[in-house]
Order: sequence, then structure tokens, then C-alpha cells
Amino acid sequence: MAQLALNRVRDSYIRTLHAPWKMRLYFLRYLPSALFWGLRIAKVSPEQCAIRIPFSWRTQNPFRSIYFAAQAGAAEMSTGLLAIIALQGKPPLSMLVIDIRIEYVKKARGTAFFTCEDGKAMEQAILQALETGEGQSLTATSIGRLESGEEVTRAYITWSFKPKVEAFSGERK
Repeated sequence: MAQLALNRVRDSYIRTLHAPWKMRLYFLRYLPSALFWGLRIAKVSPEQCAIRIPFSWRTQNPFRSIYFAAQAGAAEMSTGLLAIIALQGKPPLSMLVIDIRIEYVKKARGTAFFTCEDGKAMEQAILQALETGEGQSLTATSIGRLESGEEVTRAYITWSFKPKVEAFSGERK
């Protein structure tokens, strides 16, 4: 029964991610650079997330390819959304990027899609952090490909998950 309730919370959150106007409001409030760059969620499920980044004047560098920071932002978002989905319906957990390593394989001269397929591993790391009460880390991989399927970027983003500790114990008066 508890698993069914968790699935409902998670599925509700995924439906919210599919509403473009809600995502634009979220980006405006929390990630204005993502809004400026025109990042869009191409596909999202508990196992996989793909973020679309257009090749436009907003993302272009002087060398006529997608700016490295815009690519890093799309890669981080593809991994971070999987972590947020895995956190739905669970006790409070702190999540933080503790390391990032990116390989730029080829110039990104067109719309790119950053895909992470580490959703199940994220779920396991979060469950282990909650069960043990100790911090866990996970390195997720996001691969950036052009619409033709050609790989342009490979990002390794290490996330840390730690259970949040109550500021004080006892009841409020």
C-alpha cells in the first residue's frame, strides 16, 4: 500500500514535469539560466531523463558551437531530475553535486539531447542513505548527442545524498 502511494506521488510529479508552462515558471524562479538557454524536457521517466538544448544565439559561443556551460547545465539537469523524481514521497534528503567531469568529444553544432539512464541507481543510493542514515554518493553519466545521434559530450556528475537532521528535537509549543 505504501509503495502504491509513493508511485502516485512520483507519477504526479512526472506529470508536472511534462507541463511546459509549469516548467517555465519553475525555471524562472529557480534556474533562470535554463530558461534563458531554452532547455526543455524531451523525455522523463523514473529510469531515464533527456534534456533538449537548442543551438541558438542564446547558447552559442564565439566558435559557433554550444557554450560549454550550457552543455554542463543540460547534463546536470538530466541527472538531477532523476534524483528529484526518486525523492518524491520519501523523507527529507539533502542532495548536492560534489564533483563534475565533462569530456567534450566534438563541437555541438546543432540541437543536442543530454540523456541520463541512471534512475534506478539514483533510487538505490537514496534508499541506502535513508536506510543507513549515512551519506551516499553516486556518479551519474549524461551523454549529449546531436539529433543525428552523434555523441558530442559525456558528463560524469557525482551527487551526494544525506538524510536531513532535524534542527531540534521535541514538540513545538
